[in-house]
Order: sequence, then C-alpha cells, then structure tokens
Amino acid sequence: MKNLATMTDEELALCYMNGNNQAFDILLARNQSKIFSYILYVVRNQDAANDLFQESFVKIIVKLKNGKYAPSGKFSSWCMRVAHNVIMDWYREKKADNITEPTEGNDLSNISHDMLLDSCVESRYVNDQVLADVKRMMEHLPTTQREVVFMRFFQQMSFKEIAATTNVSINTALGRMRYALLNMRRMAREHHVHLQMM
Repeated sequence: MKNLATMTDEELALCYMNGNNQAFDILLARNQSKIFSYILYVVRNQDAANDLFQESFVKIIVKLKNGKYAPSGKFSSWCMRVAHNVIMDWYREKKADNITEPTEGNDLSNISHDMLLDSCVESRYVNDQVLADVKRMMEHLPTTQREVVFMRFFQQMSFKEIAATTNVSINTALGRMRYALLNMRRMAREHHVHLQMM
C-alpha cells in the first residue's frame, strides 16, 4: 500500500472515505491554512472565521463520510466550495448586503506574497508598498469582487476553479474580476496611487 504522506489529496480523501482516519489528519494539515485564510479574508472577523472554519470542516467530514465527494478535480477546490457555501449561509443569516466594511484591525498581513517579490531590497520595498496599496483598495470592493481577486491572485486559482468554488459561471467570475480591476484602477486614479511592481 502507498504511504499516506505521498498520496495526493484526492487519494487521501478516498482513503478517509474507506475508514482511514489518519488520511483525514493529513488532508486537514495540508489544507487548513489556505481555507482559514480564505474564510478570514472574506468575513474579516477572527472569531467568526474560527467558527466558520470549524463548520466547514465538519461539513467536509460529513460529506466525505456520506460518499458525497468524487475525485473529479482538486480536493482543495472542493473544500473551498464547501467553505464558500458555509460563508454564504452565514451571510444570509446575518442578512448582509454583500458589502463588508473594512475594520480597523484587519490588515491582511497573514497573506503570503514572498514568492511575488524579487530579492532586491529596493524592489522588495516598492513591491511591498504596491501590494499594501492593492490590499487597501481591495477592502473597498464589494464582497463578490474582493473574493474573486483574492482567489485569483493570492491563491492562484484558475477562473474555472473560482467559478466552481463560488457556484457561478466562468463568465460571471471573469466579469467580477473585470469590474474589480476597473474599480481598483478608478480608486488608484482618484487617490494618485502608482501601482507598478519593480
């Protein structure tokens, strides 16, 4: 039998569905950071994010135990879709109006962007400033646009994966990205922000 540590997420999910609890421990370790950072970014509240993260993984466990996972793509994308649905249910319960106001304590510093930066100190400083400006502008986007930008640029998801995760068509995902970029360009113009990486 193949070593659990060398298995793909899809193989581990199938192992867990067949009764191997250690397989789920590895799945959780591999995916928890990505899913939690996504939830925290969308809901902007640490306590709510913790609750929604727990609820998401309970739903993932239940779906796996009930055989409702078919390895037709990336396991992490499937998990993101489950988390997305949990978040949308939470918003519906809160009767949110689809726009989340930025909070004072939300700085997005937990998003890693080291791989986007050059080793040059000057370039790194400029790039850090550009990313900080972009993140500040993203705070003012409607939730649906902010979510697409986050998935595309900070989690490197394809538009096909984004569409599947958010339960919309690819055209809708592309449209949200287009409007997000237009809004961010407008904000940059209005506030005289120069967004060019070195």
